[in-house]
Amino acid sequence: MSKRVLIAAPRSFCAGVVRAIDIVEKLLEEHGPPVYVRHQIVHNVHVVRDLEERGAIFVETEEEVPEGALVVLSAHGVAPQVYRNCEERDLQVIDATCPLVSKVHAEARRYAGRGLKIALVGHEGHEEVVGTMGEAPDAMVLVETTDDVEKLELEDDQQVAYLTQTTLSVDDTGDVVDALRDRFPDLVGPPSADICYATQNRQDAVKQICSDASVVLVVGSVNSSNANRLVEVACDAGAQAHLLDDASQLDPAWLEGHEVVGLTAGASSPDSLVNGVADRLAELGYGDREEVELTREDVYFRLPKELRN
Repeated sequence: MSKRVLIAAPRSFCAGVVRAIDIVEKLLEEHGPPVYVRHQIVHNVHVVRDLEERGAIFVETEEEVPEGALVVLSAHGVAPQVYRNCEERDLQVIDATCPLVSKVHAEARRYAGRGLKIALVGHEGHEEVVGTMGEAPDAMVLVETTDDVEKLELEDDQQVAYLTQTTLSVDDTGDVVDALRDRFPDLVGPPSADICYATQNRQDAVKQICSDASVVLVVGSVNSSNANRLVEVACDAGAQAHLLDDASQLDPAWLEGHEVVGLTAGASSPDSLVNGVADRLAELGYGDREEVELTREDVYFRLPKELRN
């Protein structure tokens, strides 16, 4: 049997990432550098490096931006306090928050306004989680695992709602939500799942290629939540899996004993990097390349009103 590469589809950029990158690129084109960006616009080292070379300056906090300057808020969303800080510094704010993250923020405000205690399913310290918890810090608790659910200390008559980080594993999140529902039978949840369409599609596509591929390569940076979840999904499906930023990090030893290699990319990773890995695999003897398409995405998010022509 010839050595093959199965390339999952969908993969790579989602609509929220495309929108965020387009915002920075359009500002660089129309306003010229520098354009300040609070945190990495998306979690990918190559995207960040490319924008830096074109004049974007990435900062950790809005306090690092000169007063009165232009600042872009990253796709992961920020807490309300950040907007207040920007206003105090007279910064020109362009918000690149993914609309699906903005939806979770709105749900947090709505549940808190109803007096509910909110269990946010997510990873501590992730930028999206920090921003979401900032919407209702007194009403929200973070749960990462089913064990965390058991440890929650709440009043007996406290009604509980849940929200989720958008880039988590669908299966793992389901386990935590089920545990919440078992403990709090009147649990309130969002009208639709908070895990974004792109995250779910990419995870489902990985599961599909794992029916044939015994090792999966996931193109993505170490700080990308959705890329790390793709590694976990592949492992849970019975394959070995490795995360790599680009073809230079591909270790031929990973391929030993494997006839069929799966290949995908997180939602923050350019598809050009996938092509580079596929070309390197061809050099290593995996010349038979097949794209396995699970579904076709046609989601588009409009630019902020300040940038629409």
